[in-house]
Amino acid sequence: MPGSMREKRPGAWELRVFVGRDEAGRVRQRSRMFEGTKRAAERELARLVAAVEDERADQRLLPAEWGRDTTINHAIEGWKRNGWEDLSPNTSGRYDGIWRNYIAGSIGRRKIMSVTPYEVETYFRDLKKAGLGPKSIRQIRAVLHRACRLARKWSNGVLPNPIEDTEMPDWALHEQPAEVRAPTVDELRSILAAAALDEPRLAVFIRLVAASGARRSEICALRWSDVDFVQRRIRIDESIVQSDGNCLIRGPKNRASIRNVTIDDDTAQALAGLRVRCLDLASATGLALVPDAFAFSSDPDGSRPASPSAMSHSFARIRDKAGVSKEIHLHSLRHFQSTVLDSVISEAQKQARMGWATVQMARHYTDAITEEDRRAAHHIGELLKH
Repeated sequence: MPGSMREKRPGAWELRVFVGRDEAGRVRQRSRMFEGTKRAAERELARLVAAVEDERADQRLLPAEWGRDTTINHAIEGWKRNGWEDLSPNTSGRYDGIWRNYIAGSIGRRKIMSVTPYEVETYFRDLKKAGLGPKSIRQIRAVLHRACRLARKWSNGVLPNPIEDTEMPDWALHEQPAEVRAPTVDELRSILAAAALDEPRLAVFIRLVAASGARRSEICALRWSDVDFVQRRIRIDESIVQSDGNCLIRGPKNRASIRNVTIDDDTAQALAGLRVRCLDLASATGLALVPDAFAFSSDPDGSRPASPSAMSHSFARIRDKAGVSKEIHLHSLRHFQSTVLDSVISEAQKQARMGWATVQMARHYTDAITEEDRRAAHHIGELLKH
């Protein structure tokens, strides 16, 4: 069997995929830990099996020896086959896009031995002239640097790393992209009003993101079992990542991301109304909600989570309908929460509520300042009233 799985602890699965045998005939396997339901783990295992089969079908060959004929593309291909499996699907997908869009057809074809830092910096400035911003070029440099560093290691020091001492171009203040802007209270109210007229599920989703300050991926992963209507709070302990068009359930971004977040009365009522609609829809189609149904699933039984990118596209459509600036994105609602709470609660509680890992000790304050979290929820709820 090409793949197998076993539960290491409740909700944590070890996935294994057979990848072949080594020169001594020993079985080689690729393994990965996955957190989520058994059904989600089975889907992830199927995706891993398919990825291994794709790699076998790929006829692109790495150089027999890491030496003077090794190109940057060879180095990235080697890293992809020996390292990318440790990355999250989001990260590996982003690296693959960077490679194919900006590296593979240009500097990627060059032999590492022949590339000079001068040429690399010229390449960066050409990217800037083509319209790329500092963040994009910084990511491109990071991919090149890591690949060439690995090639140097794999060649036992024969190959240089021409990226190591290179510098980024400078951008004048007027050349830099605008920072993410939080919406004003009036802008957010307009968006919520437009969403309420368009689609109830989307309206509740936008409201909950604004009311909780949670990441869009975290709210997409919210299950009805994570909602405490009595205490008016939600439990955040999962997120959704997208890979090859599929939504995968992942553990939290960091330890601080596992948290309970209080919500205001109106947001709790909106969630309760959505649950009633979900139950009615399931009943009308002859189904029942699955035990761990996702709150914002578009499936009648709630078995599959909402797609973060789809929610972002829907938000953009509603934002435009409301006549709000295109500067405002779904992630801007997280900035809104952070901004308006500055004068309401302590920095420690804000970090705990937002799930930031910058101050690890923030988690120790959570139980002691529950009242502050309730005050935060009440403040946000009042702002969202018409």
